[in-house]
Amino acid sequence: MPAPDEGFDQPAQNSRRVYGRRLGRPLRGARMEAIDDLLPRLGLPIDSLTEDATTDPATLFTAPYAQLWFEIGFGNGEHVAALMERHPDHAFIAAEPFINGMSAFLKHIRDKRHDHVRVLMDDALKVVNTLKDNSVDGFYVLNPDPWPKARHHKRRIISQENLTRYARVLKPGGRLIMATDVDDLADWMRDQSDMHPAFSPLYGSRTTPEDWIPTRYEQKGARAGRQQTYLIYQRV
Repeated sequence: MPAPDEGFDQPAQNSRRVYGRRLGRPLRGARMEAIDDLLPRLGLPIDSLTEDATTDPATLFTAPYAQLWFEIGFGNGEHVAALMERHPDHAFIAAEPFINGMSAFLKHIRDKRHDHVRVLMDDALKVVNTLKDNSVDGFYVLNPDPWPKARHHKRRIISQENLTRYARVLKPGGRLIMATDVDDLADWMRDQSDMHPAFSPLYGSRTTPEDWIPTRYEQKGARAGRQQTYLIYQRV
């Protein structure tokens, strides 16, 4: 099986940026304080995102780590916050372009240990394009925007181009973990991942995987009668 940089073309850089609103309700109180206090300390500086595929992620953290996991579009951040507590020896990169979600996450971890997480309030692909090859143990893409209209499918975060990006930075055997309660998007993510030569399926079911951490969005959807599809792929 070819390596990510062999056998198929690399996508052009800077081909996708964030769509939609960046701010919902105005921030006040503890959320605003968390943004002012933690974002400058935990945020990845934009000028460090060179998108040249050379940055060793170990240089982004002050202590060594056993594994590095990357969550793309973390919503309010409760999933990555739970991972941080469950795996204190791991490091995490967490990207969320919307300030309301970022503020909720930073408020949640403000009084907890947070030296093993770095965040970006912008397009996660800027970080992916910056990291060196074979440097990430796994990605989480949970309940991404479905972009249901056909003309917007090119905006979906799971695509052949983006899978090539993830494959490049994933270590051999690294995981791509996805979930959605939109059936059309689940089919799309499965088809895209099955077609990509760098990924092999490990799990695909509506049954919750073992040790799964449910998000608030997932729990709300379950109460409304929506079912999640869980997809796990391995970097071959």
